[in-house]
Amino acid sequence: MDMVFLMMMLHEQYDVKLISEDNPKLQMLCQSLHRKGLITAEYKITETGTKLLEYLKAKTRQKFVKPKISAQEFDDWWEAYPGTDSFEYLGVKFQGSRSLRSGKEDCRIKFNVILSEKEYTAQELIDAMKYDVNLKKEASYKEKKNKLSFMQNSITYLNQRSYEPFIDLIRAGAVVKQSVKPVGGTDI
Repeated sequence: MDMVFLMMMLHEQYDVKLISEDNPKLQMLCQSLHRKGLITAEYKITETGTKLLEYLKAKTRQKFVKPKISAQEFDDWWEAYPGTDSFEYLGVKFQGSRSLRSGKEDCRIKFNVILSEKEYTAQELIDAMKYDVNLKKEASYKEKKNKLSFMQNSITYLNQRSYEPFIDLIRAGAVVKQSVKPVGGTDI
């Protein structure tokens, strides 16, 4: 009932963040609601949360079905995320030292929570991550240092919402321009 009451307060535009600042129990309830995809990290009610409140207010009772997110969308993101920080770019090999994919099931849960907020699409998350990786590879090629080694592991990348600035860039029409590998000699 506490969670429902909090969701109703959010729906009515109350500042739950301010109310819960000094209350560990309320903070815990908000974290649970966020983990379940009913509110965002910014204390806004999600579409799923709104539908749940509508279901609870309805006079007739039909089964409430939480919208399912395609498993394929996460699998596409997971496959696109670099496995390690070792890579080859334009014929130059960059040696890495660590794995970048970790916590697949935790990533799946976080990915689905992000999608349930309806702020970003799965394709935008994939494109943003690819854009970030390509920028790091391009910088590595130009500076002759492995910049992909600064990439966060997959769960940290999602938890810290590191994709957000890249989604903004993609929405603005940004495209990574790949360097052209020099052909032939440089003698004049």
